[in-house]
Amino acid sequence: MNIVVAFPKIEDARGIRNLLMKYGFSVAGVATSGARALTLAYELGSCIIVSGYQLADMVYEELWESMPSSSRMLLLTGKDVWSECTEKGILYLAMPFKTRDLIDTMNMLTDQLTMGRRRRNSRPKERSSQEEEVISSAKNILQERNRMTEEEAHRYLQKCSMENGSNLVETAKMVLSILQQ
Repeated sequence: MNIVVAFPKIEDARGIRNLLMKYGFSVAGVATSGARALTLAYELGSCIIVSGYQLADMVYEELWESMPSSSRMLLLTGKDVWSECTEKGILYLAMPFKTRDLIDTMNMLTDQLTMGRRRRNSRPKERSSQEEEVISSAKNILQERNRMTEEEAHRYLQKCSMENGSNLVETAKMVLSILQQ
């Protein structure tokens, strides 16, 4: 998971970057402005932005509102401004922080993003009307020739699909090519 570190002072940003890299995190870049942090975030697609409260050109809220939706933010700020920080979805860590707290929080964020990506990738893809028609035709033939119900024909196609390691549309095409001869 890529990380962007954004602080108004470059020395602070580099210090956080070096600390994260020491513990095995991949830091894609550092920024002193929100505009630069956003540029990096959009280039990466999804990332974690570790930010201070105030950057050179914007406060954390403006950065948060402009970030890619697939990204997350960790705000490092003093406890004195926590009451002002009310944005939902942002994780906060009080400065000064313990290294272990930062690393644990970063591990949690990277796990969340990884699981979210897996969930998005594992969703079944939408089928086109042509693909739905192929599946429907295969089920109809199975129903007519083998006296199956629609549900039984669908389960049969699913089972064959899993056994052959192919998707449902490919299996339906195979059934059609065999049974329409």
